[in-house]
Amino acid sequence: MLNKINISSKEQILIVYVVLAAITLAVFWQVNQYDFIKLDDNIYVTDNFRIKSGISLEGIRWAFSTTYAQFWHPLTWLSLMFDYQLFGLNAGGYHMTNLILHILSTLLLFWLFNRMTGALWKSAFVAALFALHPLHVESVAWISERKDVLSAFFWMLTLCLYVYYTEKPVIRRYLLVLFSFICALMSKPMVVTLPVVMILLDYWPLGRFELKKGNLILWQLKEKTPFFILSTVFSIITLYAQYKPSGKYFQYSLNSRLASALVSFVTYLEKTFWPHDMAVFYPFSAQIPLLPVIVASLLILVITTFVIVMVRRLPYLFIGWIWYVITIAPVIGIIKVGDFAMADRYHYLPSIGISIMLVWGIPALIKSEATRKKFFSTAAIAFLVLLAVLSWKQCDYWKNDIKLFNHALQVTKNNYVALNGFGLTLVKAGKIKEAVDNYNEAISIKPNYPPSYISRGFAYFDLGQYQRAIEDCNEAIRLDAGYAEPYFIRGNSYYNFGQYQRAIEDYNKAIRLKLDYTDAYYNRGVAYLKQGNKKQSCRDAQKTCELGNCKLLEMAKNKGDCR
Repeated sequence: MLNKINISSKEQILIVYVVLAAITLAVFWQVNQYDFIKLDDNIYVTDNFRIKSGISLEGIRWAFSTTYAQFWHPLTWLSLMFDYQLFGLNAGGYHMTNLILHILSTLLLFWLFNRMTGALWKSAFVAALFALHPLHVESVAWISERKDVLSAFFWMLTLCLYVYYTEKPVIRRYLLVLFSFICALMSKPMVVTLPVVMILLDYWPLGRFELKKGNLILWQLKEKTPFFILSTVFSIITLYAQYKPSGKYFQYSLNSRLASALVSFVTYLEKTFWPHDMAVFYPFSAQIPLLPVIVASLLILVITTFVIVMVRRLPYLFIGWIWYVITIAPVIGIIKVGDFAMADRYHYLPSIGISIMLVWGIPALIKSEATRKKFFSTAAIAFLVLLAVLSWKQCDYWKNDIKLFNHALQVTKNNYVALNGFGLTLVKAGKIKEAVDNYNEAISIKPNYPPSYISRGFAYFDLGQYQRAIEDCNEAIRLDAGYAEPYFIRGNSYYNFGQYQRAIEDYNKAIRLKLDYTDAYYNRGVAYLKQGNKKQSCRDAQKTCELGNCKLLEMAKNKGDCR
């Protein structure tokens, strides 16, 4: 160890900071060459007019008032606007912002545990596990997961400020903690469990429960109530933002959701120790065999019972396990907000709990201090090197859509989302008929998944098969009337049939659902022009120009149709 070669504790801490930052940067540096991904990056950046307008008063107002993309996370929107101001549509800049936030969170996590426990190398290992675990690649390499890395940064900052407050409980420090927590909530509402984590840290390693034995409940209520009120408010806002009565295709029975939640809970644990077959999307299965559910339930029960029984002797096992359970609970899938069983990004913050159990629990099993130091050091370094290599490899799958969706198809079964995504890459390559084959397979697996019909409708339109495009759009709308795209494609098809009024009606519906739908304004303007309605056509041409495409307005002005 470094202290054997006469390096002071401050210098050791500085070395840990430098090494953590350098290794994380080395593993993830490749993302600066990566592209946007068709899955959600269009919603968050490339097709988002608000983001592409950069920082402005109107943009700030929109960020704080919208529940677009089914979240209220204004700081996430503002961070993406800021990136656009700096990088335009250069995806590498956005990726590097994600990476910088990930590195900062790692360094804050090290500071947090080193400050609380004084265990330099254990704290460094907890931070390194967080920095290098392959399951965390998704959060860093996916631009749309800016909300993940941004909220994690404020999560770590909140806990660091909380520890700072506990050392000297004055109102100024308390307000700093509260403000940081609000910033975390405004980045991603998954952090609503943070007040519970504060209470856990009060028990161990801060030891505040021992100091407040006489008025424990009153003290916790007084100190934590504002945090729990904020968590409740943001939970309600999130449920409201994600409520989508038109989308019935991912609604499952409570029994199916509970079974999936139990199996997913244990699968996250499995992938913590054996990170394999990681994919951008894991299809939800409504038919899970009974045996895996029973095994998962028993494993959870046994571990929970053990850590409760050993809470006084080995408090870090209890704290680590409850950290994991509590932080993953909001996203375990009992309340469904999507059609997936689990997601790598949901492991990001909960994984810290498992790291606590490993780092403080394994050394407790070895009685000899000399053996403990030698074994733990060697095993820790070997494990971290393995994780770094796996993360480097996992990063490569996020280079572009083709690699990402192709890999997902290789490591999962019946992945209709990956088939749909891979079809989109084929369309981009001009292989439209091959794309249709992918969409057909996706639909055969999941007949009630609207995006596959929308994608196939686009493909049929490109092939000139307008009636088939209309039929697919009709089916997508029947399944979920909340998508703007099928109205747009159907409107284009009607336009090509010469049915301009029907086309305009569909463009109207598309625009109502997506107020910044540039192509819909443009095509509606052309349709109005075909009807001889120059006034309405000019209005759409002007709106299209405001959204960044002035081609129609310039054409109309050249012809004298618009002033």
